[in-house]
Amino acid sequence: MIGPQAGERISEYVLDELVGAGSFGQVWKARHHIWKDEVVAIKVPTDSQFVRNLQKEGCTIHGLRHPNIVRAIGLDPYTDIPYLVMEFVDGLSLAEWIQKFPKGMPSQPAQRVLIGLLQALDYAHTNGVIHRDIKPANILIAGGADRPVDGISVDDVKVTDFGLGLAGQITTNTIMQSGSMLAEDGRSISGTLAYMAPEQRDGGQVDARSDLYAVGIVLFEMLTGERPSGSDMPSHLRDGLPSWVDPVFTRLYTRKDRRFGSAADVLRAIEPVPARSVYAEPPAPSSQRPAAHRRASTIVSCPSCHEPVEPGDNYCIMCGAQVAATVRRCATCGGYPDPGDQYCIHCGSALSVTGR
Repeated sequence: MIGPQAGERISEYVLDELVGAGSFGQVWKARHHIWKDEVVAIKVPTDSQFVRNLQKEGCTIHGLRHPNIVRAIGLDPYTDIPYLVMEFVDGLSLAEWIQKFPKGMPSQPAQRVLIGLLQALDYAHTNGVIHRDIKPANILIAGGADRPVDGISVDDVKVTDFGLGLAGQITTNTIMQSGSMLAEDGRSISGTLAYMAPEQRDGGQVDARSDLYAVGIVLFEMLTGERPSGSDMPSHLRDGLPSWVDPVFTRLYTRKDRRFGSAADVLRAIEPVPARSVYAEPPAPSSQRPAAHRRASTIVSCPSCHEPVEPGDNYCIMCGAQVAATVRRCATCGGYPDPGDQYCIHCGSALSVTGR
């Protein structure tokens, strides 16, 4: 499978610039072929073994509607060039930000990044999805490459690359840095070795706490410029860190039964910073959205937490409360299709008018 070229059209979009590449394939910046100001990211696999991962990632993030998670826009794993269309995040990855600060990022921006990451994981875990590949390269910071570090806010944090995500009993044999890898007893291992929890490296059962172990490594790396080694605490390598850092790191970077039980528990253990702004993405005019994704433009409020929700959402993206009078489900796989879908995005089954 050969990768596409700049200027090539995929679906409604024309490839503009290659912005990322790895063993899985490529990520392109692309523009709508008519609405030139509509910019997206398109992921394409360059090896047929990654097509299934692309499909699984698209289905996973399609069901995760949260401001700190890169959103899915389109997916077709069956065309000549399989693709996943995603929100384009104009900025740098956390890995690139860490490279700017070899001795560690300033603590306040690092804290805001941590909070955005934990909010994304809390939502994903609550919805039954374990990321399994949390690392700085998979955490994007929106806002442009030239912004000052102090300008980073919680809202700028976007978690991406759910291609190895574990939902229910779905598993994958792909490991991002080392190809296919098995534990001694034959169980599959997925993730990036440097950030893997011990149970993940051993091919054991992973859960939300496995992602939190990786969060501990990310926290250490943000604040010191290097990954943890031995019994060092962040404060051993850098003076003047907030008092919460070492205790939080200690309960993240530890054996599974001693870790925080949830991302929400970690958030409660962090000293407060200025509250995140209320997220309400202004809907694009219907003429500027692909027909398959047009929705009503009126923003309503969740009856439980009063955060904005869009008509057509089944659940509030902030608190998880049901906001639809009737939740539309696919009778075949139990997925949650959008109101206008004729086929289930998860399994491809034809949907009735009621979605059942």
